[in-house]
Amino acid sequence: MEIPSKYDPKRVEQHWYTYWMQHRFFHSTPDGREPYTIVIPPPNVTGVLHMGHMLNNTLQDVLIRRARMQGKNACWVPGTDHASIATEAKVVAKLKAEGVPKASLTREAFLEHAWAWTREYGGVILEQLKKLGCSCDWDRTKFTMDPDMEASVIRVFVDLYRKGLIYRGYRMVNWDPEARTTLSDEEVIYEERQGFLYYIGYPIVGSDDRVIIATTRPETLLGDVAVCVHPGDERFTHLHGKRVRVPICDREVPVIADPYVSMEFGTGCLKITPAHDENDYRIGQQHDLEIIDIFNPDATLNHYGLHYEGMDRFEARKAIVGELEQQGYLIKTEPYTNKVGTSERTGAVIEPRLSDQWFLSMKELAQPAMEAVLSTGEVRLVPSRFENTYRHWMENIRDWNISRQLWWGQRIPAWYYGPGKEDYAVADTPEGALELARQQSGNPGLEASDLRQDEDVLDTWFSSWLWPISVFGGILEPENEEIEYYYPTTDLVTGPDILFFWVARMIMAGYHFRGERPFETVYLTGLVRDKQRRKMSKSLGNSPDALGLIEQYGADGVRVGLLLSAAAGNDLLFDEGLCQQGMNFANKVWNAFRLVQGWQVEDRPQPEEALLGIRWYEARFQATLEEIEDHYAKYRISDALMATYKLVWDDFCSWLLEIVKPPFGEPMDRRTYAAVIGLFEGNLKLLHPFMPFLTEEVWQHIESRKPEEALVVAPWPERQPFEGALLEGFEFTREVISGIRTIRKEKNIPFREAVSLQVLDEEGADRKWELLVRKLANVDQVSLEASAPEGALSFRVRSNEYFIPLEGAVDLEEELRKIREELEYTRGFLASVEKKLSNSRFVDNAPEQVVALERKKAADAAAKIETLEKSLAKLQ
Repeated sequence: MEIPSKYDPKRVEQHWYTYWMQHRFFHSTPDGREPYTIVIPPPNVTGVLHMGHMLNNTLQDVLIRRARMQGKNACWVPGTDHASIATEAKVVAKLKAEGVPKASLTREAFLEHAWAWTREYGGVILEQLKKLGCSCDWDRTKFTMDPDMEASVIRVFVDLYRKGLIYRGYRMVNWDPEARTTLSDEEVIYEERQGFLYYIGYPIVGSDDRVIIATTRPETLLGDVAVCVHPGDERFTHLHGKRVRVPICDREVPVIADPYVSMEFGTGCLKITPAHDENDYRIGQQHDLEIIDIFNPDATLNHYGLHYEGMDRFEARKAIVGELEQQGYLIKTEPYTNKVGTSERTGAVIEPRLSDQWFLSMKELAQPAMEAVLSTGEVRLVPSRFENTYRHWMENIRDWNISRQLWWGQRIPAWYYGPGKEDYAVADTPEGALELARQQSGNPGLEASDLRQDEDVLDTWFSSWLWPISVFGGILEPENEEIEYYYPTTDLVTGPDILFFWVARMIMAGYHFRGERPFETVYLTGLVRDKQRRKMSKSLGNSPDALGLIEQYGADGVRVGLLLSAAAGNDLLFDEGLCQQGMNFANKVWNAFRLVQGWQVEDRPQPEEALLGIRWYEARFQATLEEIEDHYAKYRISDALMATYKLVWDDFCSWLLEIVKPPFGEPMDRRTYAAVIGLFEGNLKLLHPFMPFLTEEVWQHIESRKPEEALVVAPWPERQPFEGALLEGFEFTREVISGIRTIRKEKNIPFREAVSLQVLDEEGADRKWELLVRKLANVDQVSLEASAPEGALSFRVRSNEYFIPLEGAVDLEEELRKIREELEYTRGFLASVEKKLSNSRFVDNAPEQVVALERKKAADAAAKIETLEKSLAKLQ
């Protein structure tokens, strides 16, 4: 097979991925082997490949490819998440651009548009993962809205409801006015923002005095129903039982006392708006206060907003502040920094809102999931430092608001049969709900038309928390062959930002529905940041085009570039130069292969130095394999890559190939060639999980192979005992060779000119290594000496001193002249520094670091003089 002169990633990647797919190397079915299972963190169906996906999926692919080569039944399940909020937002935006408002459509019509959008764009990110080389079992691709996946979610909802763990409640929830849906507490991101504290005077009814209220949200005064003071605050005891008038809306409200109020914050008086603050709601409940909600679902003001009706909340704030100031109610304004809750999905500022929602009680579910990570160690987090974060979240867990005011998603399986929402039946099907409603109501005459299903859908995470179970059908058929074989899965690779959103909830689901952990190890990657440590994002414009990087550097180059600095849990400071380094490595391996394939081979004796070099490299390979296995066991994937990188680039390409390379114009013996090819194949196996395309290409060029002999399914190298003495001897020899090469470079001695080497051997070095010294440093003879010879330059390796006689190799007189000249200059320099240091005024008055620098200069100069004097003595 002809070998191209240059490595062409585009041709190679397309060719071999097609080959792997045609031969179904990624497909898995249950058999007698040990399973190794990974389920992909399902990307949003709306998504496109970004740097975080690249890192996360490269790590998964490394693990799954190695497991496949280890002979395990490797199963990597891909799929996508329906992403209720994000997908619905995109469909609504598309319809709006076409002049079709969502409100003009029926639910069924809207869902037709959503499915059409999903069919057109939903598979984009999975196709992009193929370009990265991801070896998923694509036959198993799942979507959280697939019929069986949706049925699993509904089954779980009904089960948890019947166990009393799901309930309907009227609660203060997080409202996203942009997506117009509730969010769970975990989907709210708190950001510090600069705002203002507004001091407003509320007139006291029947008096000329007023109460001063400090608030960050003056627009909510339109919903005020009371003013609250601390019962022990003596400043306001005269107000107990009085009433005040709320500015602008002119509403009379009572002054109440409650210990919740801080006497230190603001003025000590608190306006109470139960509809728009969780703590105000609690106080309102205790004091039986009215609830006035001033906002529409999109956070514009409703009719309670009076002349501000229809205005956006932030615009209304400005206008209300202006009116307060104009009417003399605004006392003063102060800058104020506070934490503002924003939507994790849309970025909109969250509004607290009272609403009827569905909740899942979490404390009972959380207990076994806490123990699995923090007590028994059944589930391991890597790095373990994330256990503290996990502990904090789980110990402070709150009930999960699982309902969303959207149309795209799994619709809540509750059917109302009364005039309001107090009477409902929860069942898997409408038919089951009807039967249940007849029983509950005592009315056997109820018809299907009398029932109306809840309009809300379930939180997207409510489907993905079942992912490791539902992808194998374990909810609908809990004892089927696949769930019994593949579950629990082995490793989960994900980001720490969804440790609670997804990971903790999957652990809860695993123990609740299967009675066991969903996975053994959670490998938590870091975030991909730019060189300025900023998180990569479209808004900052600092996120490179993932597919563009693959186009420029090849998939293998990008994979290596990402992994070289991607230690578990640590953020990756992405530098495009790392991808260039990865591409350079691919070219290095390719050129090494071309060099080996270019050698002529004949039947001839094997040179001793070649045999020695091969024995050394076999030991080096085994030592590195041991190191790599340890890195894999500890999930130090970047360290495993670096160890492999050094083995191939330094030990194989830079040293072994030089050791075995035949003299120019001469052929190589067959025994050496066969050994080098075998070692090259071993290297390819270690490299394959990191660089699958390049390694398969070289593997298939080495010889014609059957499909079952492809590298992707080749056996992982086996550990063998090795001679540590070979490694130690070579390291010593490497230093000797490097010392000779350094002198050659410094004295401009061409490599084609042989030199002699004289040795004061205090180490008792094994003389067999002189074979390599002779070849790699072009030494014609090596002699042991009893004393240091004259007229030679030397270097030390441990206790040994090595001498290269310069007579005939260099112009001795010219070398002496250079040394004397440098010696004279250095002595003069030292004298000038010492003169400065002998000046007490300089030493006493100059900055400490300046004096320290001068002393270092003097010490360095003295050391250099000593070295030059020794060199001069040897040459004279």
